[in-house]
Amino acid sequence: MRSLISKLREQGLTLEREPSVLDTVLIAEDDPLFRHLLQSWLTKWKYRVVATDNGMDAWNILQQEDSPQMAILDWIMPGMDGVELCRRIRCCEPGPYRYLLLLTAKDDKQDVVQGLEAGADDYLTKPFNVDELRARVRAGRRILELQEALTRTHQALQFEAAHDGLTGLWNHRSIVDTLERELQRSSRTGEPLGLILADVDHFKQVNDSYGHLSGDSVLQAMAHRLTAAVRNYDSVGRYGGEEFMIVLPGCNAADLSASGERLRACVASQSFSVNTGQLFLTVSIGSVSAQAPASGLLDCEALICAADDALYQAKARGRNRVEAVSEIPARPRA
Repeated sequence: MRSLISKLREQGLTLEREPSVLDTVLIAEDDPLFRHLLQSWLTKWKYRVVATDNGMDAWNILQQEDSPQMAILDWIMPGMDGVELCRRIRCCEPGPYRYLLLLTAKDDKQDVVQGLEAGADDYLTKPFNVDELRARVRAGRRILELQEALTRTHQALQFEAAHDGLTGLWNHRSIVDTLERELQRSSRTGEPLGLILADVDHFKQVNDSYGHLSGDSVLQAMAHRLTAAVRNYDSVGRYGGEEFMIVLPGCNAADLSASGERLRACVASQSFSVNTGQLFLTVSIGSVSAQAPASGLLDCEALICAADDALYQAKARGRNRVEAVSEIPARPRA
């Protein structure tokens, strides 16, 4: 789990709760006395408070980035009442769930039903007891914390499903999916597309001589070097074992040749750490750059096969080299 958390952080994700969001409460209350009391109590309970006296301002605040996820809304206020505000929030809520507490002087059950059906999570009848308010806010906080935990867990599962567990790169399925998407885009735009297959030379000897833990460490370092040597909009994936796939959008034959040589040199120029010291390794690279003709579409399988053929040639011609294939058959457009 620790390695997964590290990979999530590298992707800008985290399993920890973001207190700056959950510790802020929006108050929309036109009565200055109630608004002051609510603000004083919530501040005392260590919440940050954003307060307004009308529904339209509250709505505008909630449209901002990182706006409060808990809102205490008065039923009757100028601009937009609390019930309409609840309804609008629920209809237009694309982001994280918001906990809505409705304040009302109405105590008729039908009025309460109306507020809850509009989207309120709970309600308080004025005048309310401060202990009851605190209990309702705590209940809302628990719900938001659960929502946050579920969201983070979902993000972690999505990351794990799409990435290789050892290297943190895109896994086989994801990098092939990326290639297919870029092929479709290339067919629409007419831009070239580059594909590289890189295989670590004599990697079996690393496992046999130094152990699988050292082999894993080498693959992790290899992934880091390959990622650092390509453009930030290129995609690097672990295609299988010690083989890596790099998808390079907008890359013609000349650019692809330079990219392949840069990758090869990046690996060969520095040693890798293993349990007994330092080890120098190389990669063999097969590359292909293709552009969809007006009358056809590039075929994903054909492109991979071409890159694989070029990789085989690099192995056969002595390894630690880059070979390219230029002729790629296209399938007719549907």
